[in-house]
Amino acid sequence: MRRTRTRYQKGTDVHQNTDRWLLTYADLITLLLGLFVILYAMSEVDSTRYSRVVQALGGLFGTSIAITPVALPPENTSPDRLEIESKIRGALYDDIRAGLASLSQDERGVVVHLSEELLFASGSAQLKRSSLGSLDLLASVLKTVPNEIRIEGHTDNVPIATATFPSNWHLSVARAVSTGEYMMRRQGLDPGKVTLAGYADQRPLVPNTSIENRAKNRRVDIVVIAPKAAALAQQQKERS
Repeated sequence: MRRTRTRYQKGTDVHQNTDRWLLTYADLITLLLGLFVILYAMSEVDSTRYSRVVQALGGLFGTSIAITPVALPPENTSPDRLEIESKIRGALYDDIRAGLASLSQDERGVVVHLSEELLFASGSAQLKRSSLGSLDLLASVLKTVPNEIRIEGHTDNVPIATATFPSNWHLSVARAVSTGEYMMRRQGLDPGKVTLAGYADQRPLVPNTSIENRAKNRRVDIVVIAPKAAALAQQQKERS
C-alpha cells in the first residue's frame, strides 16, 4: 500500500507538544495574581505596601514597573457627599468641560472651584451676566441639601490698590459677598446656612509662579460642609 506523506513528514518528523497550553495558562494566572495584588494594595492607600508590591512585581517580570496610584476620595467620603458632587457636576457640566469650574473633596466636604474667568472681569467684584446661568444651576442644587455652605473669595498674589479695593483682602471678600448674595436673592438659598469669607492670596490652589497658576488661584470656592466637619467646627467655637 502506498504511504501518503503529509507536509509534516517532509524532512525530519515534527513532534507536537500537547502540553504547550499549560505555559500560556500559567502566564495568565501569574498576570491576574499580580493585578489583584496591585488593586488590593492601592485600595488600602498604603504607600509603603504599594512600593513593596511594585518592587516585587518588577523583580518577577524582570523589568521596572512604574504605576501611579489612582486618586481616591478621602476615607470619610460618605455616599451623601458623592451624591452631592454628582449633582453639582451635572449642573456645571458645560463649565467643567470648558475649564471654568472644577470640583474636589477634602476634610471639609465637597469644594466647588469657580474661576475668575467665569464670574468676574479682572479687578472687579461685579458678576458677569454670562455667569448668572451657572450660578442659578448651582444654587438649585445647593438649595436641596441640608449642609451648611461656605462661600470663599480667593485672589492671586499680585497686589491691587484701587479706590474700590485697597487690597486683595477687600477684593476677595467683595467677590464672596457678590456670589453669595446673588444666589440667596435670586435662587432663595437659605441665608441661615451660608457663611461668607475672603482669604486674599493666603490659600492658593497652586504656587503663584506663573500666569496660568495665578489664574487658577483667582477663584471663588463654594464648600458644601460635611456634617462631621460642621460639628467639629461648632465644638471648637464653643470652646473658644
